[in-house]
Amino acid sequence: MNVPKLRPLGEIADFQSGGTPNRKREDFYSGSIPWVTGADIDADGSIFPRHKISEQAVRESATGTASAGDLLLVTRTSVGKVAITPHSICFSQDITSVRVFPHVLDARYLFHYIRSQERYFADRARGATIKGVTREVVQEFNVPILDLAEQERIAQMLDHLEALRAKRLTAISLLDGLVQSIFVDMFGDPVTNPRGLPQVQLTDMGTLDRGVSKHRPRNDPRLLGGKYPLIQTGDVARSRGYIRSYESTYSDMGISQSRLWPAGTLCITIAANIAKTGILQFDACFPDSVVGFTADPEIVEYVQAWLSFLQANLERMAPESAQKNINLATLRGLYIPDPGRSSIQEFSKRVQAVVKMKSAATSHLAELDALFASLRHRVFEGKMWADNSVPVA
Repeated sequence: MNVPKLRPLGEIADFQSGGTPNRKREDFYSGSIPWVTGADIDADGSIFPRHKISEQAVRESATGTASAGDLLLVTRTSVGKVAITPHSICFSQDITSVRVFPHVLDARYLFHYIRSQERYFADRARGATIKGVTREVVQEFNVPILDLAEQERIAQMLDHLEALRAKRLTAISLLDGLVQSIFVDMFGDPVTNPRGLPQVQLTDMGTLDRGVSKHRPRNDPRLLGGKYPLIQTGDVARSRGYIRSYESTYSDMGISQSRLWPAGTLCITIAANIAKTGILQFDACFPDSVVGFTADPEIVEYVQAWLSFLQANLERMAPESAQKNINLATLRGLYIPDPGRSSIQEFSKRVQAVVKMKSAATSHLAELDALFASLRHRVFEGKMWADNSVPVA
């Protein structure tokens, strides 16, 4: 690889600011032109426009318009997110569009480089309530300039790995849905119960209790930092059905005011993330924002699959004050179809087959993630010139 020269982005790209058409003008939001804010751009660079505006809105507002191939850089609110536009699109003041000089810089190369330097923008964001970065910060962002052919080769390699990761994520998502399909195939819709299966209360299937966190304040440093895994609602929501990792631990003082639940417990969130579930793969504690359901392993898997159908309804039922929540009585009052132990055991066997496929897919995804991170580090972060504090050569 030839030695790159750092150049400020302001020297090799044009910029445009965005704006918001008048929200009180319904006719402005009844058109066909996609209009996005920072919230419509995902961390992976995907764009999901929630609004469409009219041509009159474009003419009579400060909204920006980007062409296909331009970069949208979020410079207000979720600072540092970036995407490449697949087609013409309008955008709000949360975003600055970047149009590279194509004889100097490849857009996808810049896209990957900005993502590798996410801290640059976050560290420079200012503002009391809504944080943002100035145009000067964007213009001063140093980019390592290689030959265009080399830039394109790097972008293609990273694009290829991104595509493989996306396919693996899709496969995992389809496997998540397969468990629900097996449930419906064996037992019918769990809500309408078209096969007339006998119904029992959830507590007839196993034991249901809230987690324990008696001490206040809950974040007292004396409670934390020991050897006992502490599961929070976010850990459950991110678990993809099986809780294999944790971010916090309890000390001896923490465990003394809590409770240690055994591996195999089904964790059910009842605050913030409502009715999300994950099966513990190790003994752990959790606070009273999580409910633990314990039973034989095949029943736990059956109950987890059944709850997946009810999750959206339970979330809608949750009253919202400071944050959404449901109580233990809501779960204890639920009735669940009971197809009999032998049918539940057969369902568990099928689920375990899916779990094995999902585990293999997840392992492959982890390998791709590591390869992507390693390649990006070697290309960008592993060089002195990737430090944006280094002056232009």
